[in-house]
Amino acid sequence: MASSAWTIGSFPVSRAGSRIDRRRRSPICVCGVREEEIVVVGAGIAGLATAASLHKLGVRSLVLEQGDSLRTGGTSLTLFKNAWRVLDSIGVGAELRTQFLEIEGLAMMSTKGRLLRSFTFRDVDPSQEVRAVERKVLLEALASRLPPDSIRFSSKLKSITRGDDAMKTLLELEDGTQIEAKVVIGCDGVRSAVAKSMGFSEPKFVGHCAFRGLGEYPDGHGLQPKVNYVYGQGIRAGFVPVSPTKVYWFICFNSQDPGSRGREVAVLKREAAEMVAGWPSALGDVISRTPDVGILRTPLVDRWLWPGVSPAGADGGMVLAGDAWHPMTPNLGQGGCCALEDAAVLSAKLAAAVADGATSSVVNALADFCSERWWRVFPLTVRSNLVGSLLQWDNPFVCALRNEVVIPRLVMLGPFLEHTNYRVDFSQTR
Repeated sequence: MASSAWTIGSFPVSRAGSRIDRRRRSPICVCGVREEEIVVVGAGIAGLATAASLHKLGVRSLVLEQGDSLRTGGTSLTLFKNAWRVLDSIGVGAELRTQFLEIEGLAMMSTKGRLLRSFTFRDVDPSQEVRAVERKVLLEALASRLPPDSIRFSSKLKSITRGDDAMKTLLELEDGTQIEAKVVIGCDGVRSAVAKSMGFSEPKFVGHCAFRGLGEYPDGHGLQPKVNYVYGQGIRAGFVPVSPTKVYWFICFNSQDPGSRGREVAVLKREAAEMVAGWPSALGDVISRTPDVGILRTPLVDRWLWPGVSPAGADGGMVLAGDAWHPMTPNLGQGGCCALEDAAVLSAKLAAAVADGATSSVVNALADFCSERWWRVFPLTVRSNLVGSLLQWDNPFVCALRNEVVIPRLVMLGPFLEHTNYRVDFSQTR
């Protein structure tokens, strides 16, 4: 094993079989600066999944979250089989399955409620697994896999300073705390401060906005476990049961600008309901059963990681994962899935490099992660954007052609599920 000063949790690590043995010890503080080996910025899906995956491999990390608790906002996200493989590897898959319905298929409808086409997922792909999962519950499940004090709340970044040593980054927080980290993993979302410090531009608005919410049915909703899509002109909507008592819904519409964030929640609910007035009654019912404070209006954005143009996703001891690196539109349902894939791949490569003991191995592992994952996330980002553009047609003739010819006769579900066949190599994560 190469000689190195590399440590985990401020203590040496050694390889034992395929895992890393470790003893817990408090981080070292020198001249008021707290030293950490691995800092994960952001306690979202990518951040918590990365920290939990590292912990499973015996590698300690510190998660910095700017909020005073886990983010309870948001609605739900659809997870396909590629995401469930990662959740099973972390150890939370079985727990989540008991809380959320398996979605059996999808139905496509016109705004008048006429069925255009329907599919059953397992008829197309017997190995498929689809569930809509509440974001809050998913975050809590991932956080439960971490040791106490792994997450430092109320820790908003003020500045990021790179040292002369590629493996030293100084993080200054708004409360004055200074943390020197050897590895910084930026998982701080689409407005990532870590990404900005690495030279990435702001994600680009794609010309569509979305309303989202969770309808509540205390006595049960009685809906079939399927995704229901409704297609209009320049606007589309959908709703899907999450659990026996909750239903997720969305409305995606064309917009020339992202819009303001200061609207009252009651106004958002009224705008959403008016936008789909006269559409299938089940959609209107779900919206009416959504608490005002639970409705979100967000612009859809993405970032295309053009080869040779975009900055690298890794630089020395800094690396990005999830939305901080590759935000994508939700048209393929792969944003959260890819964040979970990132976590599994990054933790496996980083843990193996740390066990090797050489600083160069860690740097190479981060670069290798980005090189491998680029081939996965760049095509999906582009494809998701193009699918969204096609679905947001507003020309009456084109929309009629879509509803009468394209969807009933030409649409095939298999190609739209092919990307979920991606498999993370878990051989180093057991």
